[in-house]
Amino acid sequence: MLIDSHCHLHDREFFTEKEAEQAIKKAAAAGVTKIICIGTDPNDSETARTFAEKHDNVFYTYGIHPSECQKFAVEKPTGSAKLVGIGEIGLDYHYSPETREDQIKLFEQLLQLAQDKNLPVSFHIREAFDDFFAIIQNFPEIRGVMHSFSDSKKTLKRILNETNFYVGVNGLATYSTLPTPPLERIILETDAPFLAPTPYRGTKNEPAYIKEIAEWLAEKTATNKEEVAEITSKNVLNLFGI
Repeated sequence: MLIDSHCHLHDREFFTEKEAEQAIKKAAAAGVTKIICIGTDPNDSETARTFAEKHDNVFYTYGIHPSECQKFAVEKPTGSAKLVGIGEIGLDYHYSPETREDQIKLFEQLLQLAQDKNLPVSFHIREAFDDFFAIIQNFPEIRGVMHSFSDSKKTLKRILNETNFYVGVNGLATYSTLPTPPLERIILETDAPFLAPTPYRGTKNEPAYIKEIAEWLAEKTATNKEEVAEITSKNVLNLFGI
């Protein structure tokens, strides 16, 4: 069993309805049994909810991406049994450092929402880890995953030692020199349609390619593929309760 814990299969900017349906079937054939669609703003989150409710094996999260911090306010997400988390949320100073204060305010509001609803968080943190670690100390009950981690060994060590968060490993890891977390702290994700793994780099990513990421991780950690699938899927189940 494999699980894609982070994708945007519901987003019609990237996948037509037909393409999304085909991607679900292709994923199932590759052994991917569950998929989580990630919201990036209230409207997108509602689209993810609608998509998830049409498919037994698809779930969704409610989130507002940090790049949208000046466009949207936090709303109460629609009640649904398919809602399994808050995300992706966080801080991203790479493109918009001038919105730092607005990002922090939104991030804190969304963390409070996650804490109030007892839901895990998918974190999007880029070039903002000092602020992240300072903020997260005020929300000790939060559990979550560092989506698409792409920082240093030093930062990874802080995540592993100072938090109980999982670390998302996706196609980026298959063609970079990123540090590899211990298997017991990894959950697999595609971030489809982005970051397709080797050998599909440069093409549109999809949930079926979790299989290639798992195979790469098995080789990287000298672990058999079945054990990688079992451990990483168990981690997703433990975090998101799906």
